[in-house]
Amino acid sequence: MRIDMHAPILGKNDALAAELRELFAAKGVYVLNLLASPGSGKTSTILATIDGLRDEFNIAVIEGDIASSVDAETIKRQGLPAVQINTGGSCHLESAMMKRAVEVLDLDRLDLIIVENVGNLVCTTDFDLGENAKAVILSVPEGDDKPLKYPGIFEISDAVLLNKVDTLPVFDFDTAAFEERVRALNPAAPLFPMAATKGSGVQEWTSWLGGQIRACQEQGA
Repeated sequence: MRIDMHAPILGKNDALAAELRELFAAKGVYVLNLLASPGSGKTSTILATIDGLRDEFNIAVIEGDIASSVDAETIKRQGLPAVQINTGGSCHLESAMMKRAVEVLDLDRLDLIIVENVGNLVCTTDFDLGENAKAVILSVPEGDDKPLKYPGIFEISDAVLLNKVDTLPVFDFDTAAFEERVRALNPAAPLFPMAATKGSGVQEWTSWLGGQIRACQEQGA
């Protein structure tokens, strides 16, 4: 006899995620779920995103990690509210974890919550957190073949960020092949080449994200 626990777990997660989505909509808060592997530049991308949007929007960050609070402390030094979720070994965030983090934030004072999910290109794809959008970050040193190896994360993402493009001269990364592979999986998602620590390409990304936030706010008005 085989018992499949996957469906019940996801069902419970998705029900709570739907409640969170209703809460965010009622409060006019846009939630972005950032997915990436370790070392892709998630935190530096978040910092660059904050710099590009903080003059217009009130932002908070939820940091997911297996252990430590290093990333949350980095965000707090920017003067923004940040909540650390330590998963205790789990390779992804779940909606129950998200709910506990949201409870300590003042949603009435926020426009945008950026969620830095646990560094993982596999199981983070399955768990809805009530977000408005998922974005995947891939860095040039990781290789242009990642859409072939991890198609699921590219299929479900609303935007694709190719980070560390300043390192292209020293890595064997075929940008045309990468874009073709992404487009085969997800023709609609915009692709943003960028170097978060250098500022290159950040404006294009933040302009798109800002437009998404404003559209969400207008719908809820």
